Formats: sequence, C-alpha cells, structure tokens
Amino acid sequence: MKPDVFVHVIFQIGPLQITDAILTIWFIMLVLAGLAFWLSKILVQSSEEQISVLQIFAEGTITVVESAIREILPQHYKLLTPFILSLWLFLGIANLIGLIPGFESPTRDISITAALAVIVFFSVHWFGIKIRGTKTYFKHYLSPSPILLPFHIISEISRTIALAVRLFGNMISLEMVAMILLLVAGFLMPVPILMLHIIEALVQAYIFGMLALIFIASAVLTHEQTAHEEAAQEGATQEDATQDKVKKT
Repeated sequence: MKPDVFVHVIFQIGPLQITDAILTIWFIMLVLAGLAFWLSKILVQSSEEQISVLQIFAEGTITVVESAIREILPQHYKLLTPFILSLWLFLGIANLIGLIPGFESPTRDISITAALAVIVFFSVHWFGIKIRGTKTYFKHYLSPSPILLPFHIISEISRTIALAVRLFGNMISLEMVAMILLLVAGFLMPVPILMLHIIEALVQAYIFGMLALIFIASAVLTHEQTAHEEAAQEGATQEDATQDKVKKT
C-alpha cells in the first residue's frame, strides 16, 4: 500500500475537472448498483426451503441496521433504513478501497466529503418534511421567536461544514500517517498499518452515518415535541375557557 494524499486530475470537460476521486466514486456506485440488482434477483428466486448464506448475510445486515435506527427513531425506522444503510455501505467501501492496489480512498478529497455532507443536509429536511409536513416542519425555525431564525440557519450550515471537514480530516490524516510510517519503517510495518486503516475506515463510516441519523432524529423529534407542546397549550387554553364559563354560570 502506497498512500497518496493528493488528488489528481484525470481529464477535464470545460471548467469541470474529473479527478481520480470522482472516478473512484463512479466505480463504487456501479459496483453497489450491480450488487443490489444481483442480490434482489437472487432473493426473489430463493425459496423458504433453500435459504442461501448470501440471503442470511443480507437479511442479517438489514436487521442490524434496523435495530440501530430503531434505538433512535423507533416509529420511522423503516423509512430511514434504506438511506442510512446505503450511506454506511458506500462510505465503508469508499474508505476501504484504498487498500486495493491502484485505488485511493475518495474521501481524502474535500469535495467528495462536502458533497456527502450536502446530501445529508438535504436529507434531513426531506425526511423532516415527509414525516411532519411542510408547514409544521418549517414552523420550528420560527419558535420560540422569529428572532432566532438566523441562528437556526447558521447552525444548519455550520454542522454541515463540520460534517464534511471531519470526515476529510480524519481520512487525510490516516493517509498521511500511513505514508510517513511506510517511509520511515519501510515494509516492517505493513500489518499494523493495514489494521489501523481498516479499523479507522470502518469507524469513520459508522460515525458519519450515525451523525446523519442523529441530525434527522433531532429534526423529527424537535418538531414532534413542538407539536405536543402546542397541543398541550391549546388544551390548557380550552380548559381555562371552560372553567371561566362555568364560573360565570
């Protein structure tokens, strides 16, 4: 393994530069799409009497992801499972592909991690609107006072930037540490470096997916809490009105 911390431009289409990281991303997407099509075809053809090891592995993976999501959002885990599972699989492969000769991890490119963070940013709002409704969802940004709207916007933007920089910083530091150790120790350190790369790559993929899940959960649960508070306040107002009528009577 010879880590390369620099991103190289392969070709250019006008002002658009196609780097090795982008080509690697395209390759990973093709592989995941092909695997998904192949697995779905096999699972459809399989019967209850003949359960393959591949089917057990696929169902086990989905069950584990559903359990993790259910711990945070038990009422909406079925809706979130495809997105979180895809994010974990994609990032796991993207972080580990650098171990294959001829490939480099695309997450060492800040533009790739920024794109992933932007996807998470829009996904948070999409799931929030889908679960809570457009009016109810965006009403949260004006509570408890419209004065806080700029602070809500700044918070959304800052955590998106932090999500992108965090993944990029961890992966680029891992590549640099591996490169320095190989230059100093030569081939005396290949196994420890390999284990470090695998563990760190999987941990970073898990953390990125969990942060995305937490962002979505915070949006959904915050709006649900706001709705409950408004309902409770409305109920208290009606109760006070009823008591006033009884007193007048």
